[in-house]
Amino acid sequence: MAGRFAPKSTRATVRGGQVVVPAGMPRQAAAPGRVRLWKPDGALDLGLVLGPLRRGPGDPTFRAGRDGSVWRASLTPAGPGTLRVAVYGGEVRGEAWGPGAEWLLGQLPELLGAADDPSAFVPRHRVVAAARHRRPGLRLTRTGLVLESLIPSVLEQKVTTDEAYRAWRSLVRRFGERAPGPAGVGERPMWVMPAPRTWALIPSWEWHKAGVDDKRASTILRAVRVAARLEQAVGMAAEAAQTRLEVVPGVGPWTSAETVQRSHGAADAVTVGDLHLPGIVGWALAGDRDADDEAMLRLLEPYAGQRHRAARLILLSGQTPARRAPRMPRGDIGRL
Repeated sequence: MAGRFAPKSTRATVRGGQVVVPAGMPRQAAAPGRVRLWKPDGALDLGLVLGPLRRGPGDPTFRAGRDGSVWRASLTPAGPGTLRVAVYGGEVRGEAWGPGAEWLLGQLPELLGAADDPSAFVPRHRVVAAARHRRPGLRLTRTGLVLESLIPSVLEQKVTTDEAYRAWRSLVRRFGERAPGPAGVGERPMWVMPAPRTWALIPSWEWHKAGVDDKRASTILRAVRVAARLEQAVGMAAEAAQTRLEVVPGVGPWTSAETVQRSHGAADAVTVGDLHLPGIVGWALAGDRDADDEAMLRLLEPYAGQRHRAARLILLSGQTPARRAPRMPRGDIGRL
Protein backbone atom coordinates (compact mmCIF):
# COMPACT_ATOMS: atom_id res chain seq x y z
CA MET A 1 0.00 0.00 0.00
CA ALA A 2 1.14 3.52 -0.65
CA GLY A 3 2.54 5.80 2.02
CA ARG A 4 0.16 7.05 4.65
CA PHE A 5 -2.18 9.64 3.15
CA ALA A 6 0.26 10.46 0.32
CA PRO A 7 -1.78 12.52 -2.17
CA LYS A 8 0.14 11.59 -5.33
CA SER A 9 0.71 7.89 -4.82
CA THR A 10 -2.40 6.25 -3.49
CA ARG A 11 -4.96 3.63 -4.30
CA ALA A 12 -8.26 4.55 -5.88
CA THR A 13 -9.79 3.93 -2.46
CA VAL A 14 -7.56 6.51 -0.82
CA ARG A 15 -7.91 9.25 -3.42
CA GLY A 16 -11.63 8.70 -3.85
CA GLY A 17 -11.34 7.54 -7.42
CA GLN A 18 -11.32 10.85 -9.25
CA VAL A 19 -9.64 11.63 -12.56
CA VAL A 20 -9.39 15.19 -13.80
CA VAL A 21 -11.19 15.41 -17.13
CA PRO A 22 -10.81 18.86 -18.71
CA ALA A 23 -13.79 20.48 -20.33
CA GLY A 24 -13.59 20.35 -24.08
CA MET A 25 -15.39 20.64 -27.37
CA PRO A 26 -16.52 17.77 -29.60
CA ARG A 27 -13.76 16.47 -31.82
CA GLN A 28 -14.12 14.06 -34.70
CA ALA A 29 -12.17 10.85 -34.17
CA ALA A 30 -9.60 9.86 -36.78
CA ALA A 31 -11.50 6.69 -37.64
CA PRO A 32 -15.21 6.89 -36.75
CA GLY A 33 -16.59 3.91 -34.85
CA ARG A 34 -20.04 2.82 -33.78
CA VAL A 35 -21.87 5.56 -31.90
CA ARG A 36 -24.46 5.67 -29.13
CA LEU A 37 -26.05 8.77 -27.63
CA TRP A 38 -27.48 8.63 -24.13
CA LYS A 39 -28.91 11.28 -21.83
CA PRO A 40 -28.42 10.74 -18.08
CA ASP A 41 -31.23 11.69 -15.72
CA GLY A 42 -29.03 13.94 -13.60
CA ALA A 43 -25.59 15.44 -13.14
CA LEU A 44 -22.72 13.29 -14.40
CA ASP A 45 -19.02 13.81 -13.71
CA LEU A 46 -16.97 11.51 -15.96
CA GLY A 47 -13.85 11.90 -13.85
CA LEU A 48 -15.65 10.83 -10.69
CA VAL A 49 -17.63 7.99 -12.24
CA LEU A 50 -14.84 6.40 -14.27
CA GLY A 51 -11.87 7.44 -12.12
CA PRO A 52 -11.82 4.21 -10.05
CA LEU A 53 -11.19 2.25 -13.25
CA ARG A 54 -7.81 3.88 -13.86
CA ARG A 55 -4.81 2.07 -12.37
CA GLY A 56 -2.36 4.91 -12.13
CA PRO A 57 -1.61 7.83 -14.47
CA GLY A 58 0.17 5.55 -16.97
CA ASP A 59 -2.57 2.90 -17.19
CA PRO A 60 -2.39 1.62 -20.79
CA THR A 61 -6.10 0.70 -20.71
CA PHE A 62 -7.36 4.16 -19.65
CA ARG A 63 -6.86 7.67 -20.95
CA ALA A 64 -8.36 11.08 -20.17
CA GLY A 65 -8.31 13.17 -23.34
CA ARG A 66 -7.59 16.87 -23.52
CA ASP A 67 -10.93 17.35 -25.26
CA GLY A 68 -12.88 16.22 -22.20
CA SER A 69 -13.23 12.60 -23.27
CA VAL A 70 -12.38 9.38 -21.45
CA TRP A 71 -11.05 6.37 -23.35
CA ARG A 72 -11.12 2.76 -22.14
CA ALA A 73 -9.74 -0.41 -23.73
CA SER A 74 -11.47 -3.55 -22.47
CA LEU A 75 -11.62 -7.26 -23.10
CA THR A 76 -15.36 -7.87 -23.40
CA PRO A 77 -17.27 -11.16 -23.80
CA ALA A 78 -17.40 -10.31 -27.53
CA GLY A 79 -13.67 -9.59 -27.79
CA PRO A 80 -11.39 -6.56 -27.43
CA GLY A 81 -12.93 -3.13 -27.74
CA THR A 82 -12.16 0.54 -27.25
CA LEU A 83 -14.68 3.02 -25.89
CA ARG A 84 -14.50 6.80 -26.05
CA VAL A 85 -16.97 8.69 -23.84
CA ALA A 86 -17.64 12.42 -23.76
CA VAL A 87 -20.41 14.66 -22.44
CA TYR A 88 -21.68 17.55 -24.54
CA GLY A 89 -24.57 19.74 -23.43
CA GLY A 90 -25.83 17.17 -20.94
CA GLU A 91 -25.79 14.34 -23.49
CA VAL A 92 -23.32 11.46 -23.49
CA ARG A 93 -21.71 10.40 -26.74
CA GLY A 94 -20.14 6.97 -26.74
CA GLU A 95 -18.04 5.79 -29.66
CA ALA A 96 -16.54 2.31 -29.86
CA TRP A 97 -14.25 0.22 -32.04
CA GLY A 98 -13.35 -3.44 -32.35
CA PRO A 99 -15.20 -6.74 -31.91
CA GLY A 100 -16.36 -5.61 -28.45
CA ALA A 101 -17.78 -2.29 -29.68
CA GLU A 102 -21.46 -3.27 -29.55
CA TRP A 103 -21.06 -4.81 -26.11
CA LEU A 104 -19.37 -1.69 -24.78
CA LEU A 105 -22.06 0.60 -26.18
CA GLY A 106 -24.77 -1.63 -24.78
CA GLN A 107 -23.12 -1.39 -21.36
CA LEU A 108 -22.59 2.39 -21.62
CA PRO A 109 -25.47 3.57 -19.37
CA GLU A 110 -24.54 1.18 -16.55
CA LEU A 111 -20.87 2.08 -16.95
CA LEU A 112 -21.89 5.69 -16.26
CA GLY A 113 -24.09 4.87 -13.28
CA ALA A 114 -27.55 4.37 -14.77
CA ALA A 115 -28.10 1.39 -12.43
CA ASP A 116 -26.98 3.45 -9.45
CA ASP A 117 -29.44 5.36 -7.26
CA PRO A 118 -27.73 8.32 -5.59
CA SER A 119 -31.09 9.45 -4.17
CA ALA A 120 -31.09 6.41 -1.87
CA PHE A 121 -28.19 7.92 0.05
CA VAL A 122 -28.96 10.04 3.13
CA PRO A 123 -25.96 11.86 4.69
CA ARG A 124 -25.70 11.44 8.46
CA HIS A 125 -22.63 13.60 9.04
CA ARG A 126 -21.84 17.16 8.09
CA VAL A 127 -18.60 16.24 6.32
CA VAL A 128 -20.43 13.67 4.20
CA ALA A 129 -23.26 16.05 3.37
CA ALA A 130 -20.78 18.73 2.31
CA ALA A 131 -18.85 16.30 0.10
CA ARG A 132 -22.07 15.15 -1.54
CA HIS A 133 -23.12 18.73 -2.19
CA ARG A 134 -19.81 19.50 -3.87
CA ARG A 135 -19.86 16.33 -5.98
CA PRO A 136 -23.36 16.12 -7.53
CA GLY A 137 -22.02 14.15 -10.51
CA LEU A 138 -20.82 11.17 -8.46
CA ARG A 139 -22.38 7.89 -9.56
CA LEU A 140 -21.10 4.37 -9.05
CA THR A 141 -19.88 2.68 -12.21
CA ARG A 142 -20.84 -0.88 -13.14
CA THR A 143 -18.50 -2.33 -15.75
CA GLY A 144 -20.04 -5.80 -16.00
CA LEU A 145 -16.50 -7.25 -16.17
CA VAL A 146 -14.96 -9.13 -13.26
CA LEU A 147 -11.40 -10.10 -14.23
CA GLU A 148 -10.75 -6.56 -15.49
CA SER A 149 -11.04 -5.36 -11.88
CA LEU A 150 -9.93 -8.50 -10.06
CA ILE A 151 -6.48 -8.88 -11.61
CA PRO A 152 -5.21 -5.33 -10.92
CA SER A 153 -6.73 -5.54 -7.43
CA VAL A 154 -4.67 -8.67 -6.76
CA LEU A 155 -1.58 -6.85 -8.00
CA GLU A 156 -2.28 -4.13 -5.41
CA GLN A 157 -2.27 -6.54 -2.48
CA LYS A 158 0.18 -5.46 0.23
CA VAL A 159 2.50 -3.40 -1.97
CA THR A 160 2.82 0.28 -2.74
CA THR A 161 0.56 1.55 -5.47
CA ASP A 162 3.58 2.59 -7.52
CA GLU A 163 4.72 -1.05 -7.55
CA ALA A 164 1.25 -2.33 -8.40
CA TYR A 165 0.71 0.19 -11.17
CA ARG A 166 4.10 -0.56 -12.67
CA ALA A 167 3.34 -4.28 -12.68
CA TRP A 168 -0.04 -3.68 -14.37
CA ARG A 169 1.53 -1.46 -17.03
CA SER A 170 4.34 -3.90 -17.69
CA LEU A 171 2.18 -7.01 -17.97
CA VAL A 172 -0.56 -5.41 -20.08
CA ARG A 173 1.92 -3.92 -22.55
CA ARG A 174 3.99 -7.09 -22.70
CA PHE A 175 1.19 -9.62 -23.06
CA GLY A 176 -1.92 -7.66 -24.06
CA GLU A 177 -2.88 -6.48 -27.53
CA ARG A 178 -3.19 -3.04 -29.02
CA ALA A 179 -6.55 -1.41 -28.54
CA PRO A 180 -8.82 -1.40 -31.61
CA GLY A 181 -9.40 1.89 -33.41
CA PRO A 182 -7.43 5.12 -33.22
CA ALA A 183 -6.40 4.59 -29.58
CA GLY A 184 -4.18 1.69 -30.56
CA VAL A 185 -1.88 3.70 -32.83
CA GLY A 186 0.63 6.50 -32.30
CA GLU A 187 3.51 7.00 -29.90
CA ARG A 188 1.47 6.09 -26.81
CA PRO A 189 -1.00 3.44 -27.91
CA MET A 190 -3.59 2.00 -25.57
CA TRP A 191 -3.67 -1.72 -24.83
CA VAL A 192 -6.30 -4.33 -24.03
CA MET A 193 -5.43 -6.55 -21.09
CA PRO A 194 -4.46 -10.18 -21.85
CA ALA A 195 -7.08 -12.90 -22.22
CA PRO A 196 -7.33 -15.50 -19.40
CA ARG A 197 -5.34 -18.10 -21.34
CA THR A 198 -2.58 -15.58 -21.99
CA TRP A 199 -2.36 -14.73 -18.28
CA ALA A 200 -2.12 -18.46 -17.56
CA LEU A 201 0.84 -18.86 -19.94
CA ILE A 202 2.97 -16.00 -18.57
CA PRO A 203 6.24 -17.63 -17.44
CA SER A 204 7.45 -17.20 -13.89
CA TRP A 205 10.41 -15.00 -14.82
CA GLU A 206 8.11 -12.48 -16.52
CA TRP A 207 6.10 -12.09 -13.31
CA HIS A 208 9.41 -11.59 -11.52
CA LYS A 209 10.55 -8.94 -14.03
CA ALA A 210 7.26 -7.09 -13.51
CA GLY A 211 7.87 -7.07 -9.73
CA VAL A 212 5.09 -9.53 -8.89
CA ASP A 213 5.84 -12.05 -6.14
CA ASP A 214 4.85 -15.71 -6.33
CA LYS A 215 1.85 -15.28 -4.02
CA ARG A 216 0.10 -12.63 -6.14
CA ALA A 217 1.05 -14.34 -9.40
CA SER A 218 -0.34 -17.64 -8.12
CA THR A 219 -3.59 -15.97 -7.10
CA ILE A 220 -4.02 -14.52 -10.59
CA LEU A 221 -3.22 -17.89 -12.18
CA ARG A 222 -5.83 -19.61 -10.03
CA ALA A 223 -8.38 -16.93 -10.92
CA VAL A 224 -7.90 -17.10 -14.69
CA ARG A 225 -8.28 -20.89 -14.63
CA VAL A 226 -11.88 -20.36 -13.48
CA ALA A 227 -12.40 -17.13 -15.43
CA ALA A 228 -15.75 -18.17 -16.87
CA ARG A 229 -17.18 -18.93 -13.43
CA LEU A 230 -15.91 -15.64 -12.05
CA GLU A 231 -17.36 -13.62 -14.94
CA GLN A 232 -20.73 -15.29 -14.30
CA ALA A 233 -20.71 -13.56 -10.92
CA VAL A 234 -21.75 -10.34 -12.73
CA GLY A 235 -25.28 -11.72 -12.76
CA MET A 236 -25.24 -12.28 -9.00
CA ALA A 237 -25.88 -9.89 -6.13
CA ALA A 238 -22.70 -8.19 -4.93
CA GLU A 239 -22.47 -10.16 -1.66
CA ALA A 240 -22.91 -13.47 -3.47
CA ALA A 241 -20.34 -12.38 -6.05
CA GLN A 242 -17.84 -11.62 -3.30
CA THR A 243 -18.43 -15.05 -1.82
CA ARG A 244 -17.71 -16.66 -5.19
CA LEU A 245 -14.56 -14.60 -5.68
CA GLU A 246 -13.27 -15.49 -2.23
CA VAL A 247 -13.41 -19.19 -3.07
CA VAL A 248 -10.23 -18.53 -5.07
CA PRO A 249 -7.27 -18.92 -2.66
CA GLY A 250 -5.56 -15.56 -2.26
CA VAL A 251 -8.71 -13.52 -2.85
CA GLY A 252 -9.95 -12.12 0.44
CA PRO A 253 -12.50 -9.50 1.52
CA TRP A 254 -10.28 -6.57 0.52
CA THR A 255 -9.78 -7.82 -3.02
CA SER A 256 -13.36 -8.97 -3.54
CA ALA A 257 -14.74 -5.62 -2.35
CA GLU A 258 -12.38 -3.67 -4.60
CA THR A 259 -13.58 -5.83 -7.49
CA VAL A 260 -17.37 -5.67 -7.02
CA GLN A 261 -17.23 -1.94 -6.37
CA ARG A 262 -16.28 -1.66 -10.03
CA SER A 263 -17.82 -4.71 -11.70
CA HIS A 264 -21.18 -4.46 -9.88
CA GLY A 265 -21.38 -0.83 -8.79
CA ALA A 266 -21.81 -2.22 -5.26
CA ALA A 267 -22.89 0.69 -3.08
CA ASP A 268 -22.43 -1.23 0.18
CA ALA A 269 -19.16 -3.07 -0.52
CA VAL A 270 -16.99 -1.21 1.94
CA THR A 271 -13.29 -2.11 1.75
CA VAL A 272 -11.98 -3.83 4.88
CA GLY A 273 -8.36 -4.76 5.46
CA ASP A 274 -7.11 -1.50 3.96
CA LEU A 275 -4.07 0.20 5.48
CA HIS A 276 -5.45 3.72 5.22
CA LEU A 277 -9.23 3.70 4.96
CA PRO A 278 -10.18 2.99 8.62
CA GLY A 279 -8.01 5.87 9.85
CA ILE A 280 -9.44 8.26 7.25
CA VAL A 281 -13.05 7.33 8.04
CA GLY A 282 -12.35 7.40 11.77
CA TRP A 283 -10.73 10.82 11.53
CA ALA A 284 -13.49 12.34 9.38
CA LEU A 285 -16.41 11.01 11.41
CA ALA A 286 -15.04 10.79 14.96
CA GLY A 287 -11.61 12.44 15.08
CA ASP A 288 -10.03 8.99 15.57
CA ARG A 289 -7.02 8.57 13.30
CA ASP A 290 -6.24 5.17 14.86
CA ALA A 291 -9.57 3.56 14.02
CA ASP A 292 -9.41 -0.07 12.89
CA ASP A 293 -11.79 -2.00 10.65
CA GLU A 294 -14.17 -2.72 13.50
CA ALA A 295 -14.38 0.96 14.46
CA MET A 296 -14.79 1.98 10.81
CA LEU A 297 -17.67 -0.44 10.28
CA ARG A 298 -19.33 0.82 13.44
CA LEU A 299 -19.04 4.42 12.26
CA LEU A 300 -20.48 3.47 8.88
CA GLU A 301 -23.47 1.60 10.36
CA PRO A 302 -25.82 4.57 9.73
CA TYR A 303 -25.06 4.13 6.02
CA ALA A 304 -25.99 0.45 5.83
CA GLY A 305 -26.66 -0.38 2.20
CA GLN A 306 -24.60 2.65 1.08
CA ARG A 307 -21.34 2.25 3.00
CA HIS A 308 -19.08 2.27 -0.04
CA ARG A 309 -20.65 5.50 -1.29
CA ALA A 310 -20.23 7.04 2.15
CA ALA A 311 -16.57 6.01 2.23
CA ARG A 312 -15.96 7.50 -1.23
CA LEU A 313 -17.53 10.79 -0.21
CA ILE A 314 -15.37 10.86 2.91
CA LEU A 315 -12.28 10.27 0.77
CA LEU A 316 -13.35 13.02 -1.62
CA SER A 317 -13.93 15.42 1.27
CA GLY A 318 -10.18 15.77 1.83
CA GLN A 319 -10.65 15.28 5.58
CA THR A 320 -7.56 13.16 6.21
CA PRO A 321 -5.18 13.32 9.18
CA ALA A 322 -1.65 14.52 8.64
CA ARG A 323 0.83 11.76 7.92
CA ARG A 324 2.91 10.86 10.94
CA ALA A 325 4.44 7.51 9.94
CA PRO A 326 7.08 6.78 7.32
CA ARG A 327 5.90 5.51 4.00
CA MET A 328 5.69 1.80 3.40
CA PRO A 329 9.10 0.75 1.99
CA ARG A 330 9.13 0.04 -1.71
CA GLY A 331 10.32 -3.30 -2.97
CA ASP A 332 11.27 -4.42 -6.44
CA ILE A 333 11.74 -8.15 -6.74
CA GLY A 334 12.39 -7.67 -10.45
CA ARG A 335 15.80 -6.27 -9.58
CA LEU A 336 16.81 -9.07 -7.24
